[in-house]
Amino acid sequence: MPRPRRVALPSVPLHIIQRGNNRTPCFASRNDYLAYLDMLRECAFDCACALHAYVLMTNHVHLLLSPGEHDSASMMMQRLGRRYVRYFNRRHGRTGTLWEGRFRSSLVQDERYLMICHRYIELNPIRARMANTPSDYPWSSHLANAFGQQDSLLTPHSIYTRLGSDAVTRQRAYRDLFNETLSDEALDQVRQAGNGNRPLGGGPTEPLFRN
Repeated sequence: MPRPRRVALPSVPLHIIQRGNNRTPCFASRNDYLAYLDMLRECAFDCACALHAYVLMTNHVHLLLSPGEHDSASMMMQRLGRRYVRYFNRRHGRTGTLWEGRFRSSLVQDERYLMICHRYIELNPIRARMANTPSDYPWSSHLANAFGQQDSLLTPHSIYTRLGSDAVTRQRAYRDLFNETLSDEALDQVRQAGNGNRPLGGGPTEPLFRN
């Protein structure tokens, strides 16, 4: 069955997932992570994409961004993917593909899901048992969003900035969001939307958190 057509709208956030081919690692060293982030910064700027959250896992990547134009995200991912594959193959003496086909994405069409996506992305290392807390993992946006660490990749979304009237208040409110566990329902909705290239939002209205 063909994959549903990917939807992107200017200024509407997208949750993007890109996996390594056959789930093989896409990062083999600290330099690989740093190279990818440098390329991501340049490609996002060149293609008018505002990045709000990210995590680089061993064999896949999650990004939350707002594209400036309907094709901005696709252009960014194409440029980024090609550049990084050339770098990775040259550095590690390999040839061939690195990524699992086209990236997957879901339109975040409901405001309440934006912070859910933030948390889903930055909690990936915890679910994978790669860190005890989000702040322990160096290859994500959490230290910037939650503690104000300088990160030139990021452009805060207006929903994030409404968490508080100043940076300290916003960061405290953001950290507080991580005191609640994402419900199984919320996790399933984010996963299904991303894997199926379907919009995220407009679902049930019951709480998507559990204590």
